Amino acid sequence: MSKATRANTQSPAPRGGDRHDLIRVHGARVNNLKDVSVEIPKRRLTVFTGVSGSGKSSLVFDTIAAESQRLINETYSAFVQGFMPTLARPEVDVLEGLTTAIVVDQQRMGADPRSTVGTATDAGAMLRILFSRLGEPHIGPPGAYAFNVPSVRASGAITVERGAKTTVKATFNRTGGMCARCEGRGSVTDIDLTQLYDDSKSLAEGAFTIPGWKSDSQWTVQVYAQSGFVDPDKPISRYTKKEMRDFLYGEPVKVKVNGVNLTYEGLIPKLQKSILSKDKEAMQPHIRAFVERAVTFTTCPECDGTRLSEGARSSKIEGISIADACAMQISDLAAWVRGLDAPSVAPLLDALRQTLDSFVEIGLGYLSLDRPSGTLSGGEAQRVKMIRHLGSSLTDVTYVFDEPTIGLHPHDIQRMNALLLRLRDKGNTVLVVEHKPETIAIADHVVDLGPGAGTGGGTICFEGTVEGLRTGGTITGRHFGDRAAVKDTVREPTGTLEIRGATANNLREVDVDVPLGVLTVVTGVAGSGKSSLVHGSIPAGEGVVSIDQGAIRGSRRSNPATYTGLLDPIRKAFAKANGVKPALFSANSEGACPGCNGAGVVYTDLAMMAAVATTCEECEGKRFQAAVLEYRLGGRDISEVLAMSVTEAEEFFGAGEAATPAAHRILGRLADVGLGYLSLGQPLTTLSGGERQRLKLATHMGEKGGVYVLDEPTAGLHLADVEQLLHLLDRLVDSGKSVIVVEHHQAVMAHADWIIDLGPGAGHDGGRVVFEGTPAELAAGRATLTGEHLAAYVDA
Repeated sequence: MSKATRANTQSPAPRGGDRHDLIRVHGARVNNLKDVSVEIPKRRLTVFTGVSGSGKSSLVFDTIAAESQRLINETYSAFVQGFMPTLARPEVDVLEGLTTAIVVDQQRMGADPRSTVGTATDAGAMLRILFSRLGEPHIGPPGAYAFNVPSVRASGAITVERGAKTTVKATFNRTGGMCARCEGRGSVTDIDLTQLYDDSKSLAEGAFTIPGWKSDSQWTVQVYAQSGFVDPDKPISRYTKKEMRDFLYGEPVKVKVNGVNLTYEGLIPKLQKSILSKDKEAMQPHIRAFVERAVTFTTCPECDGTRLSEGARSSKIEGISIADACAMQISDLAAWVRGLDAPSVAPLLDALRQTLDSFVEIGLGYLSLDRPSGTLSGGEAQRVKMIRHLGSSLTDVTYVFDEPTIGLHPHDIQRMNALLLRLRDKGNTVLVVEHKPETIAIADHVVDLGPGAGTGGGTICFEGTVEGLRTGGTITGRHFGDRAAVKDTVREPTGTLEIRGATANNLREVDVDVPLGVLTVVTGVAGSGKSSLVHGSIPAGEGVVSIDQGAIRGSRRSNPATYTGLLDPIRKAFAKANGVKPALFSANSEGACPGCNGAGVVYTDLAMMAAVATTCEECEGKRFQAAVLEYRLGGRDISEVLAMSVTEAEEFFGAGEAATPAAHRILGRLADVGLGYLSLGQPLTTLSGGERQRLKLATHMGEKGGVYVLDEPTAGLHLADVEQLLHLLDRLVDSGKSVIVVEHHQAVMAHADWIIDLGPGAGHDGGRVVFEGTPAELAAGRATLTGEHLAAYVDA
């Protein structure tokens, strides 16, 4: 059979699909975007720049990525959509040329104690299968090696309905790997009873010392006093063994108190359910302080913190148990897996090697698979999420990254850049929100938003190449080539903070003197032990104010005024001026509009479709009752004050009839960290990552303390904002504070009075102090990785 000959050898005419090489956005109005229109080339690396709060995330995440996800969800049936998160269509006129978007953001991974690096990736599952096939002695299927699977045994009669009903005897066994003592958590809790009650007193005398438990009126206390299980007039120290057992561990039972049926339960299980089971970070400060006093966490004595049962720990491959493998540094585990020769599981070994090598390649080889995922930083969590995409065969998808260089040393940024380019070269569209010039420099296309932040931003200032950005005249372009010079003279320390024999995590008996009264920067590659040294060895107690990268918690009802405590003096000032209660001036309390409960909008649930938010007709979005808005302070009502920017409010509360020193102080701190453009009532959920970081910094600046410990304060900050941050750090030091900063940004290193460099590598290759001295000495010596990059930065 002869092959057909091609009559026309000319290249075929372009098909219609070939013309869709752009993602077109027209008329985007999400958050502060002002009718933004932009065309983004596909299969290219596009970096979005601009000052913090200029609208980068609103355009990339809340518009492009959100609409892509919504359109994909709409391809499922209405039944399936009912189980998925509902997404509203972004406020945009036209969105064309979208592809499937994979979002790799900085959201912290779940802080569930059962979640580890191994469970959050495929590595843990593959390792369990490997041990279930090769482990000796063989103890069972993969679940027998899983610390989240308990062992279950059951026997009894079951009824089988097949024609005539028959009852048969059945037994059921499932072998799990969970340690029964700690239930797979690795640690056990012990409750200090002396923190719960004063045993020299009776219940009638107010023996309970638990916050909120008052003997005279609290229902919970009355249940214990009138239950009949204990004598309310007898001191607790004189209880019999039976009374003590019922008091502390009694089973739930119905009792009648003052004619009302209530449930009596022992004190320990009662506290476990009502307080101890809740997220500690979300508790009120006084409740959190009580929990930290009353509960101690100790390593489980049965599993020695491995979370696994004795059977799971006894099964080994070449002398290594799954507990040993999970505790290894991942770079060492990868080498061990490469040394295994087992043809029967060759495909599994190949997949496991590839996953572990991806950890090393992405700069996370210093982690271990048993590391709790809640302890990862935002940058580490983002890179862990990247791992599953590195070996993916998918092409022509859109990868969306949120500052992937956060938490990375300049040495590691080069590796991250190579990974971004590799994703692009596979034929994918890569969109990156970024501030670091090293990553902006590798972009094929740059979109610069601004010119300012908040209401002063939301427009496209520049589109084009990196070279065009340098000469474009925008804020980013002007600061792109900024280089901070090392100081000619540095401050003299006023004392030292001695750290001796530090061994937290990978630290190796570190002895170091941290100078006080100066700006000290602790640096080193990711995983070298910086946070372990600073947070693990400097007690966050009296005189130490620690500001980490933990996420700000807050709902759409929270705003800068409520988060910083600013609303309290404002409400009191309104109440005093008008002779009414302060609670009237809170949209979450008595002054709330009854139509929308103080939210300003009414949400209508439409099942599997996105909820519709409409402005409340009763208060017209002002959140307060009409009667409350009649009360004024300095000619403004409370809704008008909350609509002010920080700068306006600072002037308003600084002088005249509305002068309120307490409010003015907080507003001054907000202005100091560069948040003068924020409105007081703007929901926290609409703030960018950099804005939240600075909001936290402004809040902690009000605390009394002589030592400030800051963890990467440049995270989410534009090149221009870094300069303002340096001025702020200088003001803190000049006011008599000692400032210790964990930082990778070379501008902060160059500005320091003293540098402590850890390394030389990550994990067990780090944990040592490799340099102590001034920035000039570090740059001149070039003896460490940090020294090399700092020298290149300052052109030393």
